[in-house]
Amino acid sequence: MSDELFAQHGRLIRQRWPALWPRLLAQDVESIQAELTEGLGSTLSIDGIQLTSRHDRVKEAELQAASLPEVAVLHLYGTGLGDLPRALLGRTGLKRLEVKIMNGALFALVLRLLDQQDWLADSRVELMMAGDESEIRLPFFALPPELQLVEDAAARIRDRLVSEIELPFASARFDAEHPAVTRRLAENRELLTSDGDVASLFGLARGKHALIVASGPTLQTNLATLQAQLQTRRQDYLLISVDTALAFLLRHGIRPDIVVTIDEAIYGDRLPAAQSAQTTLVYYPMVPTAALLAWQGPRKAAYSRSPMYQTLRQEIPKGTLHSGGSVIHPAVDLAVQMGCQQVILLGTDFAFPGELTHSGWADGALGPRASQALSWTLDGHGRRVKTNPNFSAYRTELERYIARHPEVHFWNSSREGAEIAGCSYHPEYLS
Repeated sequence: MSDELFAQHGRLIRQRWPALWPRLLAQDVESIQAELTEGLGSTLSIDGIQLTSRHDRVKEAELQAASLPEVAVLHLYGTGLGDLPRALLGRTGLKRLEVKIMNGALFALVLRLLDQQDWLADSRVELMMAGDESEIRLPFFALPPELQLVEDAAARIRDRLVSEIELPFASARFDAEHPAVTRRLAENRELLTSDGDVASLFGLARGKHALIVASGPTLQTNLATLQAQLQTRRQDYLLISVDTALAFLLRHGIRPDIVVTIDEAIYGDRLPAAQSAQTTLVYYPMVPTAALLAWQGPRKAAYSRSPMYQTLRQEIPKGTLHSGGSVIHPAVDLAVQMGCQQVILLGTDFAFPGELTHSGWADGALGPRASQALSWTLDGHGRRVKTNPNFSAYRTELERYIARHPEVHFWNSSREGAEIAGCSYHPEYLS
C-alpha cells in the first residue's frame, strides 16, 4: 500500500468533495482482507470475492458499459478498481456520472493500491456514499461483487438494487398468457361475479387503529401484548390477518375481522376455514377455488394492478389494492383505504430473527429454511439478521408505500426483525 498515492487521492477528493474525504480518511482499512488473484491478468479478492475479472478487467468493464443506454446521466453503484468508470467516461454524450461508494473501507483501500486520479478528476464525475441516499437512481449499473461486500450503511440501497435487477424475473410468474394463470382465472370467474367487492369496505374504519398481523417469528413474542390490547380495547381496532397468520391467531383465541389472501399456492391449513363464519375474506382471483369455496364467511374480491387482471378488471369490476409481491402489501393498503391513520405491524419481520422463519409453522414449511438464508439485513438494533432477497424486496416495496402515505402513522412492533424505514416502534409492543 502507498501512503503517498492515498495522499494524492486525498488532495483531489478534498478539493472536489470536501465533506467526503474525512469519511474516507476514517475508514478501517485494516478490516478489509485483500489478496492478489492472478489469471491472464490480476485482480483483488476480498473474502474470496473477486472485485473484477482476473483475466481481462478492461474487456469486462467494456461489456458492463455496453449494457447501459446512451444517455446523459448514469449511476454507478460501486467503484471496483476504476475500470467501469473509465469505460463509461469514454462516452462523449455522457454529461454526468454519479459514482456511489458501496463500501467506504474497500474504496479507501483501493485508493492506497491503484491510481484512480484520472476518472476522479473528470468534471463529469460526482462521487458520494451510497448509504447517504434513500432511493436508487435509474439507469444504473451495480457492480456484483460490491453488492456482496456492501457496508451496513448501504444495505438498504443494496436491497433496492437487487430488487430492481430481479424485477423482470419476478414479473414473469404473473404473465397474463401463462396457461396456469388463464386456467385459474377461468375457474374463479363465477365466484368473482357473485362475490362482494373489496371497495365496499373502503372508508368503514375511520377512527380505528389497524393491527396488521403477519406470520413472522416475532408474532409469538408479541402475542401476550396483542391479547391484552384486544381484551381491553377491541372496539378501537381493525384486526387484519394475512392468510398464513390465521391458524396461529385462532389457536390462541383471536379471531380477525378480515383475512387477506392472494397466493395461488394457498390451500389446506394455510387458510383454515373451520372458524371463518364471522370473518371477511379479501382475496385476489389467483387463490385456489377450493380454498375460496371452503370459506364460511363473507368473501370480497380485489385486484392488483397486474396486467394478468386487466381483462377481469374491465369485465367484472372490483376494487384495487396495492401489491408488491407479498400479501402484506394489500393487507396494509386495505387498512389505509378503509380509513385507518394508525397502522401497527405485527410479525412483519422480513427476516429470520432467532433462526426462525414463521410463527406457528415448522422451519421451512412456508419456504426456505432459516439455515438457507442467502442474505442479511439490519434489524431494529442495527445488527445484521439473516434474510432472503425476496423478503428484502417485499420490505422495500412496503417502505416505498409508507413513504407515499405521510398522512398515516406506521408502527413496527419489534426490533428483532428487519428495520422498516418510515416505521416508528410502538412503545406498547416493545419488550
